[in-house]
Amino acid sequence: MVFFPQVSLLITHYNRSHSLQNLLQRFRQLDCVFGQIVVSDDGSKAEHAKNLLELQKEYGFLLVTAPTNRGLGNNLNKGQDAVNKPFTLYIQEDFEPADLFPTAFAEALVIMENRTELDIVKFYAYYPYAYLKSYNENFDEMYVPALAADYRKIYFYTDHPHLRRSAFFTKFGRYPEGIKGDATEYSMCISFLQHKGKGLFYKDFANLLSQKNSAEEPSTMQRENWKQRNGLLINMIRYVYRQIKYNFDIVTQKPLKQMP
Repeated sequence: MVFFPQVSLLITHYNRSHSLQNLLQRFRQLDCVFGQIVVSDDGSKAEHAKNLLELQKEYGFLLVTAPTNRGLGNNLNKGQDAVNKPFTLYIQEDFEPADLFPTAFAEALVIMENRTELDIVKFYAYYPYAYLKSYNENFDEMYVPALAADYRKIYFYTDHPHLRRSAFFTKFGRYPEGIKGDATEYSMCISFLQHKGKGLFYKDFANLLSQKNSAEEPSTMQRENWKQRNGLLINMIRYVYRQIKYNFDIVTQKPLKQMP
């Protein structure tokens, strides 16, 4: 057994109880045990709410519920508020860790304990972070050069599986509520840069966890249609738009946490 007593596993959930069950079973198969497990549910339908209660009996997690769907920001905020360990492993219910995960996570945790200036260690992404320098054999260090113009620098923080300090809100603020999920994530991305967050990025990020979106339980995140289209012209327009807007927002967005 690999026991992480100082870590709370925080799982956000909405209408995908079978995916949640797969995730919890996978951690059990890996003999990976945490000091606390928190499942934050965003007002799931009755069938999934019932399944959550059955899963709670089997896995002993703390279930934090909502009477109605209140969005990603509220789900993350109430889930993080329920955490009682100094470190949080945040993961959505549709991910499953690979065999190597416990070893990689243990290394990340030791680094975080030794380097108190680090805020986050990212384990999954769609593509590498824009600015990386090698830290060791398994991790790169993310950084933002003084004159970095590449808009992808905002993805220092993303809503993907990562290890963070449970005092995350103290430095970066709480997630905004009452807006769409992608806007919630974007606001935290900007806040992370405004407050000069520091972190590591797992080099083999595509193979440490798998995101499973089955036909029975598809992704619940809906994004604006134009953001998903492809083609030379739309890609060029999207690039220019992001380049201008993202850099502008870093300077002008009201911080989620008051700047020191």
